[in-house]
Formats: sequence, structure tokens, C-alpha cells
Amino acid sequence: MIKNKLYTAQARSTGGRSGKVTAENGALALKLEMNNKGKATNPEQLFAAGYAACFESTLQVVADRQDVKIKDTSVNGLVGFGTTGDGGYEIAARLEVSISGIEKDQAHKLIDAAHKNCPYSKATQGNIEVDIMLV
Repeated sequence: MIKNKLYTAQARSTGGRSGKVTAENGALALKLEMNNKGKATNPEQLFAAGYAACFESTLQVVADRQDVKIKDTSVNGLVGFGTTGDGGYEIAARLEVSISGIEKDQAHKLIDAAHKNCPYSKATQGNIEVDIMLV
């Protein structure tokens, strides 16, 4: 449960996967399409972007709290979309994490700590398959 809400983001979808999404502050106005072969985006790309950004920020916070100096980080978010075999649909996520300036073992420890603390990781835990790898 959130004890001290810092802000609430708001976005509106009209037309579903063939429509558009907009944010209340005007910073986001995107066309949607089912796949990512054209000039539009889709919910999975938006989720991949949000998860990657949130995870990277959490990784940096965890490193700071542990007094670990990391140089450069990046997170590549991938979200797959497909059928479940029973007529339903599901997503799965993979995060490819790059951290420079530290040993591999320490990087894995930071990734594990970030996964325990990232709000997106908490939201997906037990709900979808999430694979996180150091690259």
C-alpha cells in the first residue's frame, strides 16, 4: 500500500489496440497498432519502456544505498505478447541489464536487489513471466 503518494499519472486510451493513447499533461500522444511494424506503438512497447526505465532507476537507487559506484547502466526492456492456448492472451517480460564499473557478482546482487524493490517487478511478481539478465 502506498503511504505517501508522490503523484498519479493519467493516460487515456481510445480505440483500443487500433486507437491512440494520450497523457493528461500532453507529453504523450501516440497512435496504436497491434504489432510494431509501422509507425505506431503498442501497449507492450509502452510497458517495456516503463519497466526498463523504472528498473534502471531502482538499480541506481539500490547502488547508491549500498555505496556502490557504478559508471554506466542501461536496461533493454522486451515484452512479448501471445496466446495462452485456451483462447486468452498473455505477456512476458525480459530485462537485459548492462552495468559497467563493477564485478559481475556485484552486478548480479544489485540486479536482485533492484528486482525486489522495483515497483514494476513487484506488480508483475507471480502474474507474468519475468526474466532478468546481465548483458
